[in-house]
Amino acid sequence: MESVSNTEQQIIAAAKKIFFQRGMSGARMQDIADEAGINKALLHYYFRSKDKLFDMVFEDAIGEMFSNIKASQQQDLPLDQKIAVLVNSYINVISKNPYLPQFILHEVNQQPERMVKRMTGGPNFPEIKSFFKDIQAGAKKGFIRKVDPLQLVISVLSMCIFPFVARPMIQGIFEMDNKQFNRFIEERRTFIVDFVKAALRP
Repeated sequence: MESVSNTEQQIIAAAKKIFFQRGMSGARMQDIADEAGINKALLHYYFRSKDKLFDMVFEDAIGEMFSNIKASQQQDLPLDQKIAVLVNSYINVISKNPYLPQFILHEVNQQPERMVKRMTGGPNFPEIKSFFKDIQAGAKKGFIRKVDPLQLVISVLSMCIFPFVARPMIQGIFEMDNKQFNRFIEERRTFIVDFVKAALRP
């Protein structure tokens, strides 16, 4: 995200909280102004519409993750390292924004075409087809077993995202406090990468 003023940062932080709690349709500009501790006129000075503010919040939330993944794809890295970057990028962003998965799922269900366009239209959206080709090339060379690239990518993302979506259930069933859950997530980074490498072994 481009450099912004302290007031803009304050607004974006407030908007992120409100959007994540209430979704795009349930958020009001007055609520965001109140959360930021400013008047509505000042909010409109910086962001003329809720759509523009939503785009800024969304870009801020996923921009880092997408840029890291795209950077890894552009480097000549082994496939297992690219998978490790994918896993760590997703877990890093969701750890900072734990309500992001539920927020995205809610918004996709409310306005699927608009959300897909927002996600794929940004400059940092990863080149998924290029990653698919890396997987297919690895199988052809015998580095990994033959696997459907789409199934692999969706499986990796699911393993990263599910614990955050199901956090209350996981903590309740396995009697984890917040510290224990955070440790579980840190351990999961290595577990997922090792698990996928073992599953792909020819």
